[in-house]
Amino acid sequence: MRLYHELPQAHLTAPSHVTVGVFDGVHRGHRLLIGRLIETAHAAGRLAVVVTFAPHPALVLGYDSPPMLTTIPERAALLADLGLDALVVCRFTERTARTPAVEFVALLLRHLRMVELWGGYDFAFGHRREGDVPFLRRLGAEEGFAVRIVEPLIWHGAPVSSSRVRAALRAGDVDEATGCLGRPYRLSGRVVRGRGIGRELGLPTANLASPPERLIPADGVYAGLARWETATAPAVINIGRRPTFAGRERVVEAHLLDFSGDLYGRTLALDFLARLRDEQAFPDVDALQAQIRADIAQARALIAAPRSTTGGGSGREPG
Repeated sequence: MRLYHELPQAHLTAPSHVTVGVFDGVHRGHRLLIGRLIETAHAAGRLAVVVTFAPHPALVLGYDSPPMLTTIPERAALLADLGLDALVVCRFTERTARTPAVEFVALLLRHLRMVELWGGYDFAFGHRREGDVPFLRRLGAEEGFAVRIVEPLIWHGAPVSSSRVRAALRAGDVDEATGCLGRPYRLSGRVVRGRGIGRELGLPTANLASPPERLIPADGVYAGLARWETATAPAVINIGRRPTFAGRERVVEAHLLDFSGDLYGRTLALDFLARLRDEQAFPDVDALQAQIRADIAQARALIAAPRSTTGGGSGREPG
């Protein structure tokens, strides 16, 4: 997959099918749309292209920017796995926000040789979202490109969306988030030194410093998998302020099972598989240690059990 940082960098050698959006999380609904785009483009001997934005447009437009489910490199890796030919990451600025839809389409035609523009049911872009589906279809008839719309993926009675994933993670509902994403939620960051409390308890933890814009799930204790370089280990993940020790700073820490070694300074990825319990204060260290050992036993059982990551769903063919 080719990666471009702005549309003028891209000079494609073949016509393309294009979709435009943030695609944060690359969830199952995104993959339904992009998968169909890739399939039809390749069947026609054309290129499949995604145009995305950074930072999130809400940040520039003056709204509360949502915490992100993926960084740009993570999003790029997920899209590359789908078989995408090119990803264009456009910096979203105030100038971008003021760009009329007709001018943005002209850039897609000029630099991407676009012959089909794909989107979801609420697809729109350009200044004040003037480039909605009826507008784009009229423009397509004039400029020679088709507009294809994919209906939302419905799972458990509601559309799959990035906002739905965020709400689930903020509530600690790992099963809901996993069902929407089609995979466990992954939080990555550098391992940094903490207070050393876990090591003193005989249960050392890796403290994660994740990018500030990333979404951190609700406080609590989770079963998960820790991944670094080519290694994987089951883990018990704690998110919170360590109330037993009167902690104030919110931390993400993972006790890796069946592992001993130094991970300081390395990049660690945590996959959240199940929520075990709320974070709580214990009357003494012995009670805390007993609960952690129970958490470890429960995590081992959950991680060993087969789990579904999709749970079914429905989506209609593109129009």
